[in-house]
Parts: sequence; structure tokens; C-alpha cells
Amino acid sequence: MFVEWLKEQLVRAQRLSSVGTLASSVAHEFNNILTTILNYAKMAQKPSATEATKTQALDRIVQASQRAAALVSGMLGMARPGTQKRQMIELGTLVDEVLLLAGKDLSKHRVRVEKKISPVSAPVVAAQIEQVLLNLVINARQAMPEGGTIRIETRENSALGIAEIIVADSGCGIGTEALSQIFEPFFTTKTPDSDGRGGNGLGLSVCRQIIDAHQGRIRVESAPGRGAIFTLKLPLREETPARAA
Repeated sequence: MFVEWLKEQLVRAQRLSSVGTLASSVAHEFNNILTTILNYAKMAQKPSATEATKTQALDRIVQASQRAAALVSGMLGMARPGTQKRQMIELGTLVDEVLLLAGKDLSKHRVRVEKKISPVSAPVVAAQIEQVLLNLVINARQAMPEGGTIRIETRENSALGIAEIIVADSGCGIGTEALSQIFEPFFTTKTPDSDGRGGNGLGLSVCRQIIDAHQGRIRVESAPGRGAIFTLKLPLREETPARAA
């Protein structure tokens, strides 16, 4: 029982760490949203504003408010423990949620995202899979200090009964020695930054734990200078306890 509790706390800690990495960018995005709302509110308040101008201003305020609500929803979904019950989720929506959170951070570091989303659903705990994707996206961005491209793809392999999510980057790649240890707890290639913060070595270990709990698999292909490709394989249907065992 204690081991299961400890695993849950590690997952939660890594989830909070992933959100914390993006906190500055998300705060900046919120500031932009509030500025937009304020400017259009002032526009609508002008005595000279026509009905058409007021309508346009209100439409823009609604759109900005919806974006703010989506950001809050994404942050809360990542930060809270959430329900452990799996639901059939369109995987493309999870990708969109993660990119909404990470978008500002990626553009700031000159990282371009290419998406190839095929309609495919799988029984997952949404917040946990979002955590895995966010971790992979952050790692990919950090592997491209001069900018680059992240490719995210979802697809269905009906013959094998699995859904696949691929996160690939054009970064520095991973050496053979590090590649053999990359999913081990507390192994990290990251060094502390100027604030003394660095990789805690739990990210990919927790990712594998989450995917294993979904009866799935996570695979990585990489070489120095050739980027990295992470593939998540998730069953299209939730397995029964006996079959999972």
C-alpha cells in the first residue's frame, strides 16, 4: 500500500514540476489575454462606439475569455490528482490541450510544431497522458536550444489493437549510453540552471510508469545529432484485470 501511495506522490510531483516549468510562459499568456479584454472593453465603452463596434468588441472579449478558461482548465487538469477512472478520449484533444499550455514557451524558443492528427480514441486517464505528452514536449524543446521542429502524430493500428502517439524532435539526440538508462529513476542528463533548478530524473521514469499502468508501451529511437522519436502505444480497449495481469 505504501509503495502505491509513493508512486502516486511521485506522479503528482512530476505533474506539478511539468506545470511549473511552463508557469512563466502561461503567466505571460494570461497577461496578453487580460490586455486584450481590457482594450476591447475600453473600445466598447467609448461614447462614439457604434453598435457594430460594440458587437465586435464583445465577440473579442468572449473569445479571449474562452482562451483563458481553456488555459485554466489545462493547468488544473495537470496539477490535480484527478480521477483514476479511464474514459474513451480522442487523443488529438489531449495533444491540443498540451500545445495550448506549451505554445508560448515553444514559440519563445523558436520551436515549430508539426501536427498529423488522425481520429483515434483510447481508454485513458486524460490528465496522466497529458502529463506524459507535456514532459516529452518540454524535453524536446530543451534538446533544441537554438530552435527546431517538434512533430506530433496520432494514428491507429487496428491490426495490433493499439493507438500510437509519436513525439519527435530535431534536437541534439541521445547517446547510446544515456539511451540505455533514460527510463531509470533519477537518471538525468540535465544540469541545474541559473536558479539552481535542474532535472530531477523522474520525468521519463514516471512517463513509463503511467504508460505501463495503461497496459501500454513507450519506446524511444535516437542518436547523437539526429533528434529523438518517442512512441506511445496504448490499447484501443481497456483490458480486463485478468488479461492485464
